Amino acid sequence: MSTVELIAVVFGLLSVILTIRQNVWCWPAGLIQVVLFVGIFYDAKLYSDMVLHIIYIFLQFYGWYYWLYGDRGKQFLLVQKLTPNQFGWWSLAVFALTATWGSLMHYWTDASFAFADAFVMMASLAAQWLMAQKKLQSWYYWIAVDIVAIVVYRQKELNLTALLYCLFLILACIGWISWRNSYQRARIAKP
Repeated sequence: MSTVELIAVVFGLLSVILTIRQNVWCWPAGLIQVVLFVGIFYDAKLYSDMVLHIIYIFLQFYGWYYWLYGDRGKQFLLVQKLTPNQFGWWSLAVFALTATWGSLMHYWTDASFAFADAFVMMASLAAQWLMAQKKLQSWYYWIAVDIVAIVVYRQKELNLTALLYCLFLILACIGWISWRNSYQRARIAKP
């Protein structure tokens, strides 16, 4: 465990807690976390996670902007649901991209856990994009990511990061419940 990993963990927890509360400050807190994890994952040879966190830097800015200005005419961006068909296409894309990226990492690099790491990357990208759009199903992807990530990070002896993802798993379940309740309240309140 390093000081950098500890700081990244603290900001990661803060980011998820603020996300559950639908607080726009989740995005700058997440930005600090993802910047720090770029170096951590490079050192651990988890290259897919490293690339993911580089992409996250841009997604943090997108989410921050979208939550502030994305739903013109409304003061607060509401939680929405994907249709079953949309969710199916997102899931198919995650698995196809996982197979493709995992193969590339397996055959062309010395990446550890190439396919599991690729799944974490692809499912996280889907989750992050859908979360920025305030789609309820983003939490399904986060739950799957957390389960796989816990195993990978524990095997790589990133113990504090594995513990963080255990907490993320609990928070993702809480986030899903919170956002589902928010979605249901908004549907009831619709004229």
